[in-house]
Amino acid sequence: MPVIERPDTARIAWESNGPEDAPAVLLVMGLAYPAAMWFRLVPALAEGHRVIRVDNRGAGRTGDVPGAPYTVETMAADCLAVLDAADVDTAHVVGISMGGLIAQEIVHSAPERVRSLCLIATHPGIAHAVMNPQAMAMLMQRGLTTPQEAAEASIPYNYAPETPRERIEEDWAVRFPLAATNAGYLAQVMGSSRWDGHDRLDGITAPTLVVHGERDALVPPENGRTLAGRIPGAELVMIPNANHVLMTDQPGHVSKVLVDWLERNRSAS
Repeated sequence: MPVIERPDTARIAWESNGPEDAPAVLLVMGLAYPAAMWFRLVPALAEGHRVIRVDNRGAGRTGDVPGAPYTVETMAADCLAVLDAADVDTAHVVGISMGGLIAQEIVHSAPERVRSLCLIATHPGIAHAVMNPQAMAMLMQRGLTTPQEAAEASIPYNYAPETPRERIEEDWAVRFPLAATNAGYLAQVMGSSRWDGHDRLDGITAPTLVVHGERDALVPPENGRTLAGRIPGAELVMIPNANHVLMTDQPGHVSKVLVDWLERNRSAS
């Protein structure tokens, strides 16, 4: 995995799949998850695009680095630096959950670099978000438990009841070797909880797709409706029988939605 060094000495890991001369897609992962957790979507996306994944500060192969708490602004700047290192001027930006906050910050801070925006299972900032109190309590306990304990406790908030246990454990096989430390997790939580983009949503001019699981128990669907309602021209797709980790609950459906979106916006500049 390539690594870039940031001015504060943080070393940010990233990787690229697909043709280097194809339009770029930047995938930004959520709280405590490694970039490897995009694995169910990358094969379909990389058929016609250069897919770039970033391990956010505190997660994956980037791990714990200086600068805690990790602000959304800092993580967005990391992503833009990765695009620089990859020699990519513009990209379709896709963010899930906390990664959706980072994606919003990217389009605010560098709109000229965003060909299109896709916000998955995310919200406009905690201050204006509709949250599930039980889910928030579960997240607050995460920093006090092992990765296995946290993963078990999170199942009802992450996965639909119909999703096979075997598929959930496939996710864990990818996540656990790259698990965020408790310090990394808390640094992301503290930084992301201070961010608010609600009052800037109507300033987003990039073509925008909002995707949300109809049964998201972690970030309730009302948040997706808020984003789609406030971003000019945004489209909203609700995924049936999908909870928060919708690309595991409904991998085929989500892949098709994203591929179709990217194809429709291939010429966006």
